[in-house]
Parts: sequence; C-alpha cells; structure tokens
Amino acid sequence: MKGVLLVNLGSPESPTPKDVKPYLDEFLMDKYVIDVPFLLRAILVRGIILQTRPKKSAAAYAKIWWDEGSPLVVISKRMHKKVQKLVEVPVSLAMRYGNPSLLSGLQELHDKGVNEVLLFPLYPQHAMASTTTILELAEELRKKHFPEMKFTIVPAFYNKPDYLQNLADSIKGHLEGYDYDHLLFSYHGIPERHIRKTDITKSHCKIDGSCCNTPSPAHEFCYRHQCYETTKQVVKLLGIPEGKYSQTFQSRLAGDKWLTPYTDVEVNKMPEKGIKNLAVVTPAFVSDCLETLEEIAMEANHEFKAHGGENFKAIPCLNDDDEWCKTVGTWISDWAAKK
Repeated sequence: MKGVLLVNLGSPESPTPKDVKPYLDEFLMDKYVIDVPFLLRAILVRGIILQTRPKKSAAAYAKIWWDEGSPLVVISKRMHKKVQKLVEVPVSLAMRYGNPSLLSGLQELHDKGVNEVLLFPLYPQHAMASTTTILELAEELRKKHFPEMKFTIVPAFYNKPDYLQNLADSIKGHLEGYDYDHLLFSYHGIPERHIRKTDITKSHCKIDGSCCNTPSPAHEFCYRHQCYETTKQVVKLLGIPEGKYSQTFQSRLAGDKWLTPYTDVEVNKMPEKGIKNLAVVTPAFVSDCLETLEEIAMEANHEFKAHGGENFKAIPCLNDDDEWCKTVGTWISDWAAKK
C-alpha cells in the first residue's frame, strides 16, 4: 500500500528559551547543518551558541507566534489537510526537527498498512542542510523500525513548470496594486563549502559567476544553480525586465564564507540607488516561518525604511494556496497511479 510523508523544517514547541534551546540543539548539532567534526560542533553549539542564542531566538519567535502555534507548523498542517482531501492515498506530515517527528510520521503511515512511501521534502531547491538531512534520517529510521518499507524520493522541484507557475501567479497576485521599483528574490543562505561538497563532479562548482550557467550534472544537487534557475524562470513568466529584479541570500551565520550577495547588505543599499518601493519574495521556503516573517517582513522592512526606503512589501510563501496544494496533489496522484 502506498502513502506519502510531507516533511518540513520544524519549530520549537513555544517561543520560550526553555523550548527554543532543545530545538536549536537538535538543529545545529545536525552534521549536515554545521558540517564539522562532532567534538568541534559540540564545543561550538553547546559551549558557545546555546549559551546566548536561545534567549535571542525566543524573542524573535515571540514576535511572529500565532495563537494556534508556530506559523510554519500551523501552515504545514493546513496544507497537509488540503492535500489529503485531494488524493486517495494516506498522507502524513512530519518535521525534521521538533514535532510531529519523522518517526511519528512514518509510524502513522505504517499503522495504516503503508509499505511504499513517497518521501516529500518541502524544499524547492536541494541543499545538504535541508534535503539531505531529511533523507538520511528517514533512511536510518526505516532500517531500524520499518525494514519492509520502500522509499521513493521527490527530488528538488525548482524547475517543475507547475510549481513555477504557482509561484509566479502568487507573486503576481500579491503585487497587484503595488507600484514596486524592484523585486528582490531572497533565498536562504548556505556556506559556500556546502556547494562544493554536493558537487558530484568534484570540479564544476567554482562559484565564479559562470558555473551555474554552464550545463553540468552537478546542477542536480547544486543549491546555488537551482536558486538562480528559479529566479530566471519566474521573471520570464512574469515578464519582469532586467534591472528591475535581483537575487540575494539571507540568514547567514558568522565565521564562514556564505553565498553572496547578502540580503541585509543589499536591502540597505537600495534606497540610495533610487529604489524606494521594494517587494521581497522568499522562494527557498514553501511555508512562512521565522526567516520570512521576522527576518524579512519585520527586520528587513525596518532597515530598508531606516535607510531611506518608503514602501516595503513582503510577499507570502505559497503556504496552503489552493493551486499549490492542487499541484502537490497531482504529483502525488501521478505517483500513486504508477504500477
């Protein structure tokens, strides 16, 4: 029997330091997120970051928290509910960190008699710190608890025409009536070394401005290429002229060289370039979360205006948009119909 597991990032149980600390520990101790040897990672995370970060992060979460709970989890549940109504196979929801856990999601499917699972990471672009960590943990759990289960993986869907159309339509709808000077595509940042580590050719990804545009098997797992390709296809669908849009990367940690240009740096420069009305979209996420609601809609908005900007529009993620849910439902039904 076939079934589906939708997997998103996850969230703390509450916006308090007490609940944020174990969540951050699980997240930052992941070897695919901070990819250094265990001992060094433990010193860095448990000895330094977790001494101060939980309080700061809890304050940020408190600013965006909804009555029903974490926006990311609430939105994911709404999407899950809509998708389940559109398909005939059982669909479960899990988070990579926090609850509902990957184990509980797989258990739920197992209890319904499912032995063939479509594992669906809710990330349009492939990255070590998002996609790979889901697939590795799911495989560990399968071997340990559900050896009879078989997995089919949904690959990065950044270039799927129906996803791109959903994204373009959503952006277009939210820009209606807003006379913007510039549309910024802000993607979650990752360290440059992650790009090189996921390069299956071991030689293509030089991050030099040309490698992402030169066809290569490396692009199947190259986050940077997939982000630029998403932007390229969406602006083509929307007919946005060169110069009226750009792409940046947000949410970096100090210390390493992360993908550039940085969102905060670029946003702060825009008003002096004559960009007074800015719109920002965050296509690395399908669900609104801390990085979109606090970092962009609040912080970037505030900084943009403090530097002379006038109007700022944060475009919501696809969330539980009906057309997006229909697309996901179609992908699932197509898979379920295969013998």
